[in-house]
Amino acid sequence: MFVTDIRKDFYEVVANQRVALLVAADIDALCACKILQALFHCDHIQYTLVPVIGWQDLSTAFLEHKEQIKLLIKQDDDLGVPSYDDIFRDDEEEDDGSGNDSDEGSEPSGKRRRFDEVRSISRRCRKDFLRREILFDYEQFEFHGTSAAMMFFELAWVLTKDTKDMLWWAIIGLTDQQIHDKITHMKYVTDVATMQRHVSRHNHRNEDEENSLSIDCMRISFEYDLRLSLYQHWSLYESICNSCYTSSSFKLWTLNGQKKLREFLADMGLPLKQVKQKYTSMDMSIKENLRDVIEESSNKFGMKEIRIQTFGVHFGFQNRFLASDMVHATAALLESTEKEESDIAHNFIKALDSLSRGNLDRLHVGIDHAKRKLLAIQQTVASCICTNLILSQGPFLYCYLMEGTPDVKLFSKPLALTLLCKYLLKAFVHSTRNKRCKLLPLIMAAPKDVEKGTVIVAGIPPESETSDKKNFFGRAFEKAAESTSSRTLHDHFDTSIIELKTEDRSKFLDALITLLS
Repeated sequence: MFVTDIRKDFYEVVANQRVALLVAADIDALCACKILQALFHCDHIQYTLVPVIGWQDLSTAFLEHKEQIKLLIKQDDDLGVPSYDDIFRDDEEEDDGSGNDSDEGSEPSGKRRRFDEVRSISRRCRKDFLRREILFDYEQFEFHGTSAAMMFFELAWVLTKDTKDMLWWAIIGLTDQQIHDKITHMKYVTDVATMQRHVSRHNHRNEDEENSLSIDCMRISFEYDLRLSLYQHWSLYESICNSCYTSSSFKLWTLNGQKKLREFLADMGLPLKQVKQKYTSMDMSIKENLRDVIEESSNKFGMKEIRIQTFGVHFGFQNRFLASDMVHATAALLESTEKEESDIAHNFIKALDSLSRGNLDRLHVGIDHAKRKLLAIQQTVASCICTNLILSQGPFLYCYLMEGTPDVKLFSKPLALTLLCKYLLKAFVHSTRNKRCKLLPLIMAAPKDVEKGTVIVAGIPPESETSDKKNFFGRAFEKAAESTSSRTLHDHFDTSIIELKTEDRSKFLDALITLLS
């Protein structure tokens, strides 16, 4: 595995020198950064932290800090790479130029035998190259394997330096992949089981009286909790209305959906006054059995997956958060569009700090931002469906947010736009009667920079329980831009998100339709 391979080399490279950390601005990378920072602090390693939001930033940061950047590779790796001449030698050059085999019998000479072996290696190398090239064509823009945060936690575990804080950050990184549809459900469940074993190990290791009674103790627990966003920091009613799963299932943008919601609340037998006040203010007698009551009523209304495997954490005796709460809050801080918070590096540091249990005030600010973001997403989803903004373009669905749309500035950010795409597609699948549309991916565009005349475009795969989450829009966007000479910027690490000149949008879209038909 990666972590066991780099264990020795990792510390050989970083010891006694200053290291540059170039960190992508997404939640999983933030969590991986926190774990790596903690490891550096353990061994008093100096480092420079540089947030990067795209390939241009990465290139600039690399040039500025290239003296601090090292390549981690095992010294004893035997890559077995043939020489250039061995691979590209012409097949006609089968011997030393005489055109004849050795005179000693039918067996080839030692030189000929050696070349046959080399040519065999050459053929295998070419096949491997072609195989890699094919995989590159189809899988280069995919999220594969374990999250970065989980990978660095495994490294900390191998080094016997892992802590509960590191474990919690790894869980947040995994949850980010689930919320933003970067991994399949099966992969998520498998990784949850891995994290659950680490949680059990840490809980068993720290079951001492001092830790359990400390006012600033930290307790992580595995839970089957509700698929309701931020419900413990909101009112239950608002959470149901603004969570993707329940909002789509009830079709809350319709009058019939509102009626179903009222029937659902009545079926649970919860007083409306209790449901509409903050969760923390609800009667304890109601909260004790709330999850069971909601699950029972949800099954009657066809929402049989209202519960999901996740993790929760207690900081002290009062502060409790789910991993999904942390993801939403951190993402909202990272992509804040507040006027005083427009600086990317400033937002990055604030989001990074919110992951520390010593900065709960900042985390609560992020939760408030996340509530406004989820409200904006649900209002935009309802508007798009009710005004028929989602169009079938043949091989995909398409939606464009016009300039002047409420909260449109929020969706100029990649994480917010991706989450809007996910919610919108799920809602559309629940609302449409067209069976073919239920199998189509979605492309969405929103204004990026009005002054520069650019839009941001994102594409996501079809909404399906069996979806493998593979997203092929990255290569399609490149091909469509090339064929139309559209002015595009492919700067995001997630290549299914690009920036495009507004006046090139129509011809770019036509090229995509032709390409994917």
